[in-house]
Amino acid sequence: MKAIYIVLAIILLVSASGFAKTDFNHQLAMVQKSWASVNYELQDDAQEKAFEALLKDCQALVAEYPKKAQSHIWYGIVQSSYAGVKGGLGALGLAKAAKSELEAAIAIDESALGGSALTSLGTLYSKVPGWPIGFGSDKEAEKLFHRALKINPSGLDINYFYAEFLYHEKNYKKALKHLQLAKQASAREGREKADFYRQQEVDMLIAKVEKKLTHKR
Repeated sequence: MKAIYIVLAIILLVSASGFAKTDFNHQLAMVQKSWASVNYELQDDAQEKAFEALLKDCQALVAEYPKKAQSHIWYGIVQSSYAGVKGGLGALGLAKAAKSELEAAIAIDESALGGSALTSLGTLYSKVPGWPIGFGSDKEAEKLFHRALKINPSGLDINYFYAEFLYHEKNYKKALKHLQLAKQASAREGREKADFYRQQEVDMLIAKVEKKLTHKR
């Protein structure tokens, strides 16, 4: 546990010191790399504390670059990721905040980062409870996924998250098609860690889909 906190301290120290000295692209890259470490490599209290610190970095990025769609996208991604970890009523508040950031990004430039705002917002709509508890809607989710696919038809994240949506809709053949596209996605420069873990998620979902298809025969 002590080692985890040491790793966390290093991540956050780099983030805090770099924000004061670097340009937007470098700051954004630091957020992306920190998110991959926090989302995939930390757990429990260490992960929650790391997300809270990363939220502050994202908030600062949006404050400094309010007209950059990418800053809103990553604020929304971190909020939605933290919501998934946190759970409960606090998660719904984070999800609503993420929705606002992603909608702001779409209003600025929906094609930014390969349509990531559309993909992330579609994922939120697919996972958040519907009315009267939350804003979730499978219909809205599918519309957003389709818009994202038009922008980035061969992207890793959009094909994975749309496949996950289709899996829960029991559309296994179509889900497998998009998972195969995700497997073939080009590597993203600077996103090596995120790509590595996402491809693991793709493989796990492929196994689940193939199991369902085998049972249907």
